Amino acid sequence: MLSVEQTSAERAPMPQEQEWAGPEALCPGWLEDEASDGDLPEDSGDPDGATQAYELLQSTLHQEGLPHTLDRSAEPRTGFGPLDMTVCILGSPTAFLPVLLEGGTRCPGAMVLCLSPTWASRVPSETSPGAWSLLLSRGVSFEAGGHSTLDTFAPPRRANYVTGTFATGGPEGGWVGELARDLDCPTGGSVLLTHWLEDPLVTRWVLAAHAGLPVPPTLAFVLAPRGDIPTEPVAPGVRLVRLKDPQGQEKLVQEEVGAFLGGAAMEPYSQGLDSSLQQWGVVAPGQRQALAKRLQVAAEAAMAALLATEAKLSPQQRGGTRARTDLLGVDFLLACVDDALELVALAINSQQCLETCLLAENMGRAVGEPPGDLPRLLAEAMLHRAQCHLVEGKDILLIGAGGVSKSFVWDAARDYGLRIHLVESDPEHFAAGLVQTFLPYDSREHRRDEEHAERVTELVRARGLRPHACLSYWDDCVVLAALVCQRMGLRGCSPSAIRVAKQKSRTHQHLQRCCHGRPPPAAFAVPCRRLQSHGDVERAAGSVPFPAVAKLEFGAGGVGVRLVENTGQCHQHAARLWRDLRDDADHPGIGLGWGNAMLLMEYVPGTEHDVDLVVFEGRLLGAWVSDNGPTRLPAFLETAACLPSCLPADRQAQLVRAALQCCLACGLRDGVFNVELKLGPAGPRLLEINPRMGGFYLRDWIREVYGPDLLLAAVLVALGTPPVLPARPAPRGHLAGVMCLGSEHGWTLGGGGGLAALQALQSRGLVRLNRLFEETAGDGEYEEPCLSVACSGETRAEACLRLLGLCQALGIDSPRYPVEHFLSHFK
Repeated sequence: MLSVEQTSAERAPMPQEQEWAGPEALCPGWLEDEASDGDLPEDSGDPDGATQAYELLQSTLHQEGLPHTLDRSAEPRTGFGPLDMTVCILGSPTAFLPVLLEGGTRCPGAMVLCLSPTWASRVPSETSPGAWSLLLSRGVSFEAGGHSTLDTFAPPRRANYVTGTFATGGPEGGWVGELARDLDCPTGGSVLLTHWLEDPLVTRWVLAAHAGLPVPPTLAFVLAPRGDIPTEPVAPGVRLVRLKDPQGQEKLVQEEVGAFLGGAAMEPYSQGLDSSLQQWGVVAPGQRQALAKRLQVAAEAAMAALLATEAKLSPQQRGGTRARTDLLGVDFLLACVDDALELVALAINSQQCLETCLLAENMGRAVGEPPGDLPRLLAEAMLHRAQCHLVEGKDILLIGAGGVSKSFVWDAARDYGLRIHLVESDPEHFAAGLVQTFLPYDSREHRRDEEHAERVTELVRARGLRPHACLSYWDDCVVLAALVCQRMGLRGCSPSAIRVAKQKSRTHQHLQRCCHGRPPPAAFAVPCRRLQSHGDVERAAGSVPFPAVAKLEFGAGGVGVRLVENTGQCHQHAARLWRDLRDDADHPGIGLGWGNAMLLMEYVPGTEHDVDLVVFEGRLLGAWVSDNGPTRLPAFLETAACLPSCLPADRQAQLVRAALQCCLACGLRDGVFNVELKLGPAGPRLLEINPRMGGFYLRDWIREVYGPDLLLAAVLVALGTPPVLPARPAPRGHLAGVMCLGSEHGWTLGGGGGLAALQALQSRGLVRLNRLFEETAGDGEYEEPCLSVACSGETRAEACLRLLGLCQALGIDSPRYPVEHFLSHFK
């Protein structure tokens, strides 16, 4: 039973903003030398508790076997700019210490602990009217290896993300809540949100009404109107009684309480999890696993319902426009109802959940348990939100808009707050109205990219633009983007490295000369020869064994790629291709702006895979392996794919190693790259390197299955900031997809109503669609896929089964297009 009084909506009076400013020391003299044992002189002049908090930090570090904080405050740190990341933790040094340590390992120096209101100041935001920026003049910075330093910052350091100990009634609650109020950067919680989240009436109503979870029978008396719950809330198990006046309501209260206590619904709630499992005989691993799954589903439903309800609160109710809950815990009780186990949601909390989990992990370490994932996951979430704030308002020069398959770029740019300045050959491109600046310039003849780069640079400067970064997601424009970066002094791979990767024969011939390393990049290269005439075909046939693969030297999308069994077939295919595909007008977007030269490459047996890499200063930050299904030989157009890969971890590691070695050997040290490989009896062999983000569905799939956004990663690398990616990525599920062709599925998708049916299923979250072209691209042997259709599942088999059933029902599967065969590799 709850008795809830209306809390005042007015904020408690706090000191004026200017009283919070200033880089004052903790206390005069006591921080002049490094504290060897964490003991500091007593000081009665410590009104904000900074001395005590600092002592507590040193004691906790000592208990963890970590070095004491080094005092570097006498030498102010300078040079922090708009691209430097700062995650600020306000308040208690212990609640977030494991997160600070983990963040210090992932991003040394980015995590800063603020122990006193005098260490920070609030100034009016330059970007968000009515909001405030938090500036740190002092803080404890965390580095790799558990090291920490007490620093002063001159000029003050701007926070990109703020959270802290917002517990109502806590010793730091007043100044922590005030400093974090109405900030212009992402804020992980607030005093108001914590109070709202831990209000049992609110949370039980949300859990019962919106998450569909059982809650304990709840009777609440409310004296005044409340804006955070409906006037007449309807939720199973929750009864709200409004009292107009507490005087003279005794009879009503007695009747309600009597009826409540007399209800049989109170009986089941009596035991905790462990004793209940033992009593009810839940000991089999399968049963425990099923229960764990139910707990996960219920917790995720609770989270979704609470965040959806929270989003409807006003900025004043949340404590600021950018304030939101980033961490919450759900307390469940396992009850036996009618001889069946039932999960009952008891309460929601935030910091208490964090402290409880960290305490359990700390206790577990004492008996040899491995460290848990919570500090890592929370540090990654904080750093990610800080990086998202970091890119807000940045000016990005984008070279080439691409087609409908790149439509996600414009939505993502809006969501991340990027200011896109687009250079595009098509003056009527649909993206012209979706960007900050549209710069039409015809660069389709890419053999003149040096000239184009000079003119694009002049065009950008004439508009008075000063981009922070320049990049391209469109295959045809990657060399031009590198040249523009070089001329404008922006970060990126060298044009020579991009050229080596862009030209397929040059890639392999370069790698064949790279004989150092273990294994050397030469081990992944495939014999190939450039073809510009029929005489080249005869010469190449003497060094490249048949069967072989003939394809465009600068091609994309698998267009014109064909298996040839002998020299005669190679001559025939080259003659057709050189006749039909002469320049970009014949088939836009497949590299014909570089000419229609071909290459003949040895055919490599095995399964085909994509490896998408994020590389920063030559260091691998993230890698994802996906599998491709068998193609319709003699063509090599993609048919099906799945993510995560079916391969065991060691085989995936071989592919990632090969992809990284090939990229680094070509000079690709900064960026997001897509590498296509075959894996056969002899190990990984390279097909080609795409020196840009993976195309088709890959960005969408990786984001859905693993979380990271390759587009954001590419922007961060171009800005000179290493993206924070999951250290131990675990897939959230499995995706299996199939490509649709206009020639095979045009009527099924159009006149047959298949596309409308798929779109309806997508609106219900049952399929994932990626439109690649508005219309059929090319025809005959030069056709490209027009649509990717994918289904998800908890297992790969489940995803494939759902996809096969869908394709059979809609007519995508046929004897000419056997989807079951295309999915047969995914086992």
